[in-house]
Amino acid sequence: MIRNIHAKLLFVLFIPIAIFISCNENTTATTETETVSEPETEVLQPKTKLTADFKNYWYNGEAEITSYKLEQARYGEIREGSAVLVFVTEDFLPSEQVKADNYSENNIPVLKLNATKKFNTGIYPYSIMQSTFYPVANNQHALKISASVQEWCGHVYTQLNNRDTFEVQSHSYFQGEADDNFKLEKTWTENELWTKLRINPKSLPVGQIELIPSLESIRLNNETLKPHEAIAKLESNSYTIAYPELNRTLKINFNPNFPFDILGWEETTIKGSGSSTETLTTKASKLERIKSDYWNKKSNSDLNLRETLKLQ
Repeated sequence: MIRNIHAKLLFVLFIPIAIFISCNENTTATTETETVSEPETEVLQPKTKLTADFKNYWYNGEAEITSYKLEQARYGEIREGSAVLVFVTEDFLPSEQVKADNYSENNIPVLKLNATKKFNTGIYPYSIMQSTFYPVANNQHALKISASVQEWCGHVYTQLNNRDTFEVQSHSYFQGEADDNFKLEKTWTENELWTKLRINPKSLPVGQIELIPSLESIRLNNETLKPHEAIAKLESNSYTIAYPELNRTLKINFNPNFPFDILGWEETTIKGSGSSTETLTTKASKLERIKSDYWNKKSNSDLNLRETLKLQ
């Protein structure tokens, strides 16, 4: 059995695989005990003690915005586009599970990631956004994850809330997928690992794990939202996740020094077998990074910041 698993891992890591559907198919840290009130069904790990560097970088009233050149695999071809990762700290309301407008001792400090992609498929555009709210205590799963995909065929939305269990809401324009509500047992999520990496890469899970793929990949590949067997590997400047069942591999390249910024990523999948096998790799490479209170930069005079980020 172990030999078979290792064989599968080697196959996925070195011959990664791509799945595509057409638009009309339905197819550095010390620890201390955390005392914040959280769901009783989730056993909290020791929380990460935030360093002075972390506080100075993430609690200065600005977000970190990084732009990437995107080569996105979709419908059997590579599409040129752009991606942006926006990381920012904020307070989170555990009951309502939204951003807190005012301070309260019951708020949970989170590092939020808004990840966006824009690219065209022929005549029509794609727009994808994923949001992840991850506790800076780095001792439990993401408190909330959401994803939306818009294109001219329609739009879809998925939301996962971390309560007593993972509560999932899903909405789609596809017949048979329209509206769904269900629960999952708590486990690692791919979305949260991007933010966990920014707090402390050495805390990332490695080896054979159960992992819920990113909400984006679930949608684009028309897969069932559930945990899958995955094998994770951490190196000094990269983190690789291989899904033997899904024939998909994700590699995130990052700066090994604080603030552990993400330099780019590669996601490879394959469709078919034998002579009809099709392998494509999505790639993102860093363009520019800025720190900014972007929510205050909404005048026409602020458009030059998009030029700084090399965004059209």
